[in-house]
Parts: sequence; C-alpha cells; structure tokens
Amino acid sequence: MAVDTAVLTVVDGALAVLVLPPSEHLPMRLPGTFLHEGEELADAVLRSLREKAGVEGLAPRQLRVFDAVDRDDRGRVLSVAHVDVARSEALPPSTLVVPIAELPPLAFDHDQIVAFAVDWLRDRYREQPDPAGLLGEPFTISRLRALHEAVLGLELLPDTFRRSMLPQLISIGALERAGRGRPAELYRRA
Repeated sequence: MAVDTAVLTVVDGALAVLVLPPSEHLPMRLPGTFLHEGEELADAVLRSLREKAGVEGLAPRQLRVFDAVDRDDRGRVLSVAHVDVARSEALPPSTLVVPIAELPPLAFDHDQIVAFAVDWLRDRYREQPDPAGLLGEPFTISRLRALHEAVLGLELLPDTFRRSMLPQLISIGALERAGRGRPAELYRRA
C-alpha cells in the first residue's frame, strides 16, 4: 500500500504541481511513500511530503485509489492518491513546481493522478470564487478572474465572470488605486 500526493498551486499565471526531481532510477514523480506498519494514511502522506519534498503545514485529502495491476514494476502496489492546494509562497523555495502544461511524463501512473487532481480542482473553481484560497484578500475582480483562468486553463469573458462571482463576494468598501485607469473595487469571499 502506498500514498502519492498531488500538491497544486499557481505560479506565474499557470496551474502547476509539485514534483520530485528525477533520480538515477526514476523519472519525475509525485511525493509518495509506502505505508509503514501501524501507520495511518494521513500520517504517511504528511511524512512523504516532509521527508521527500520538505513541505509541511498542508492538509491533503484523499482523491482516489489507483489500483492498476501494472502501475508499479516493483510489484502489486495500490496507491491512495491525495490532493492539496497551496499558495506558491507557502512552498519552500527548494521545491520543484512544474506548470501542468509543461509536465514531462511522470513515473508510475502519476500522470493519471495529476489529471484527476486537476479535474477535482477545476470542478471546484467553475462555480465558486477561489475556493482554495490561492488569492489573498482583499482582491479585485480582475485578479480573481486571472486566477480562475490559470486554474481552469482557459480565457473567461470578463462581464460573464463578474456576474457569476459578484453574488458570492462582499465588497470591503475600498478601492485599489494601482497603475493607470479607474480604481478597482476590492472584495473578499462571502
């Protein structure tokens, strides 16, 4: 029994995932480990993130069990995949974070785990304003839209996006006066 974790973030306007660098014997892969005797899944996940990626302070959730017979050439290994979302600045500078669009083939079936994790995150971002809290508050509608575009991997119509998100936002009664143009209203999640 093993655990593998997809930690998703947004870097430079692109959805990205934390990976371990290639080693002598393995290509890039997600942080993961085998379950120790008497260890709970959640503890194994946190141990693998801490020991293999130097990441602490996350609370990954179970995503799905991956049980393909040939998923690991070392033998029959079931993996309980986990997912979490973190602000990029919360990850140690030494971690390797790769944009999803630039991800090379990963070891084992980690490509499938990443695909499931990305679908899970995108489903959450279709209807709600930044449900993972990747954007600090307060924020402007345009910054919120840019984040959603990064997560969803597509361009959103500004007016349609604004109309769909406004009922779920609370104006803080202040304006952002940065750059040229009209000041932008600041919001927080409802």
